[in-house]
Amino acid sequence: MSKSAVKFDERVDGIDLSSDGVAEISGALRELLADVFTLYLKTKNFHWHMSGRHFRDYHLLLDEHGDQLFAMTDEIAERGRKIGGTTLHSISDISAHQRLADNNKDAVSPDDMLAELLEDSRRLTAFLRSTHELCGRYNDVATTSLIEVWIDQTERRTWFLAEIVGRM
Repeated sequence: MSKSAVKFDERVDGIDLSSDGVAEISGALRELLADVFTLYLKTKNFHWHMSGRHFRDYHLLLDEHGDQLFAMTDEIAERGRKIGGTTLHSISDISAHQRLADNNKDAVSPDDMLAELLEDSRRLTAFLRSTHELCGRYNDVATTSLIEVWIDQTERRTWFLAEIVGRM
């Protein structure tokens, strides 16, 4: 039976989610995972290419942020698999699902780097909240709980960036 023909009340073995719930939630998690990988690589790109009088502070901050983002990736992917869905397979799969833009510029000022990361962090928080709402509709309390932690972590990174960007 195709996924589109699965009825809402059919359950996936071993979990208390409908097939529709699994499809929608795992799809949302794939998009989140693509966005987190995108933000991770952008953060590391800016970490590697940071310069200027605040080099050390910004370099270390972005390294810390990158570590936090990378830690999220495994949790997001494994949650999608745990509920019976699939996750990303490749770089091209990330590219197909990401909503955050890459930055391939040869030179970006430190101020512009931090401002761009701030905006991306704000957008990621919005994506997390939207996915949280979706999970709530299907009563997927485990995924909503994980997302609440990711929102808190993302808001912390956003706060740090906002304090810096607001003082530039």
